[in-house]
Amino acid sequence: MAKTKKNVAKRKDSADNLDAVYLLKLLLYVLLGSLWVKISHNSDTVSIPIPVGFIFGLLFASHEHFRIDRKIEYAALLVAMLIGYFAPYGLYINF
Repeated sequence: MAKTKKNVAKRKDSADNLDAVYLLKLLLYVLLGSLWVKISHNSDTVSIPIPVGFIFGLLFASHEHFRIDRKIEYAALLVAMLIGYFAPYGLYINF
């Protein structure tokens, strides 16, 4: 009995695509998690920080269709939130 060759399609392209999607998703979570809104009054130096990027990131991670690994996404959001708290960028609202 003769053996026939089967055409085996290589999955290198899909593996590269998956890596790029994974890195872009982590970048999205880092950028989104670092956004804060700081509300302050004109005469006071006290400001109220609100982690809106972290909240939107949690909503996005929990309702995402292509879940890669939710624990890593939450960890990236948490680290980005802590870095974004001390970084001097974000949305500042003065009343």
